[in-house]
Amino acid sequence: MWCGLRQTPVKALAVLDMFNGNMPMGRGCCYAQALKKDLPIQPYVDHKPSVSIFNQAEQEEKPRGGYRPEWYNKARCTPQVVIDQYLQGETHPVSVLHELSQMLQFQLAFKETGGTENIPGFYFAFCAIIDGVEHKAGVGITKKDAKKNAAKLALDDLLPTLGNYTSALPDKTDAPPPLPVNEEPSNSQVSHRTNRERRNPTANLQIPHAVRDQLAKLMNNHPEFSNCAGTTAAFVIQTVSGSEVVALGTGNYSTRDNTSNGRVVHDSHAVVTARRSFMRYLYRHLLMFYSKTAHLTEKSIFQMNSSSGLLSLKSGITLHLYMNQLPKGSAQIPANLRLNPRSISTLQDNNEISLHLSVEEKVFSVFSATEQITSKMVSMSATDKITQWQVLGYQGALLSHFIEPVYVQTILIGDSGCKDTRGMEISVSQRVEGITPQLPIYYCLERPHIRLVPFVATCGTDGGHLVNCINWSEGDSSLEVVDGLEGKTIEESPFKSGFALASRLCKAAMFHRFKLVAKEAQKQNLLSMSSYREAKTMAEPYQKAKTVLKEYLSQQGFGSWLAKCSISDNFSM
Repeated sequence: MWCGLRQTPVKALAVLDMFNGNMPMGRGCCYAQALKKDLPIQPYVDHKPSVSIFNQAEQEEKPRGGYRPEWYNKARCTPQVVIDQYLQGETHPVSVLHELSQMLQFQLAFKETGGTENIPGFYFAFCAIIDGVEHKAGVGITKKDAKKNAAKLALDDLLPTLGNYTSALPDKTDAPPPLPVNEEPSNSQVSHRTNRERRNPTANLQIPHAVRDQLAKLMNNHPEFSNCAGTTAAFVIQTVSGSEVVALGTGNYSTRDNTSNGRVVHDSHAVVTARRSFMRYLYRHLLMFYSKTAHLTEKSIFQMNSSSGLLSLKSGITLHLYMNQLPKGSAQIPANLRLNPRSISTLQDNNEISLHLSVEEKVFSVFSATEQITSKMVSMSATDKITQWQVLGYQGALLSHFIEPVYVQTILIGDSGCKDTRGMEISVSQRVEGITPQLPIYYCLERPHIRLVPFVATCGTDGGHLVNCINWSEGDSSLEVVDGLEGKTIEESPFKSGFALASRLCKAAMFHRFKLVAKEAQKQNLLSMSSYREAKTMAEPYQKAKTVLKEYLSQQGFGSWLAKCSISDNFSM
């Protein structure tokens, strides 16, 4: 085992570490440290010595004279060199995967799988997981052989997607710049980003392909609403079985109705519609979990977390968000905007990355919208809502009584007019940099991977249908169409909940589902809550996290969050 240039027995080093109080941190410690620093959580794997270790050694005193140990040259390899050495049979496939994961910055893990029951003899099976995508399983009589064969199969899939790498390793500026914001990315930065997105195009395309297929099914049954599809947003769940669209929404309007009885949908922008459809999906799976039927409980996406007393998503389930348009608000920073390299004052002066308000289909910075909000329906911009959900979770206050926060891992943008995701990255992640230590337990800033992908639908030309908003979630027999300006279901909608035309996405409908789940879960304290407002207020950890978020954004100079009139939530069933 290498330790500098000396070889020391592994056990002896471990004993010395014990007596010196330097025991290595376990997985839990690493997870806690990552949360404190707002770092993305990486899967736990038993890594081979990585390029990053060699880079650290490089910063120390360099070897004297002409001698250069093997690692000193290895750290300067390009991906192309590593690939060529592997193709020539000079390197171990597992080592190659680990080196490429460091160089190309993708997540890598190996997982033991089943499937060897029908093979004579005793065998192990492993598969490589690259950026959450499982590759073919490798089989061997030892775990080492199984991992080796799994790495070979993964490389067979991966290498054809990488193209010809002749450039040097990506430098640190390849990552989204932390605030203060840097100047526009250089050509080399754009090149590195392109390489990174190109490394596994299959993984990038699985989600938009799934969204396109589900959208096509819905539109084939109801072609009269196909012009609504251009604003599509969708939530996709990925498991070992693949990608499944579980909630979908379209829309680009907010209602002008000031009604506060909980039966009007005030914000019908696509990502908001899709998110409320996703909440319906969560309620459905909560009812499955709490049912008395074993096979329904098993099919639920939830499992009990004994440490929190709440439900959490089962292991291996990840959530992803697709949007066919860049959301309104600070995500839409002009691509040609030049910034002061030492400060964000230029952006703040132009109100570019401040919080934004949506007022009658227009968006204004909170610093300049005072005159526009008088006696009008106002909501936070779609971008700001995504920022909030990446801190508080997409489940909302009511569901927080039952489940831990649910976060999106990846945000995919299919906007054909979008050239980069800089504004989205700044808005969703960098504006709330460092907030995690101030949040209650189980809440954190979840930094999503943000990528550009092909769009799934083009915008329609029929202006009449553009005010309509479609919603659907997994398990629905048909889609519902809501008039975005009125906030109620239209007469022609395939699904209608009743003669009052209240949408299944309205607050009253959500409160009804909340009561159903509370009854199935036998939570009498929740059943006794008389109003929607009381149920939200009593979700104390969620409300505390929300207060922290609002104060943090204000302290950082991004403006004040819109204070909603409490009477709008003060209704009962």
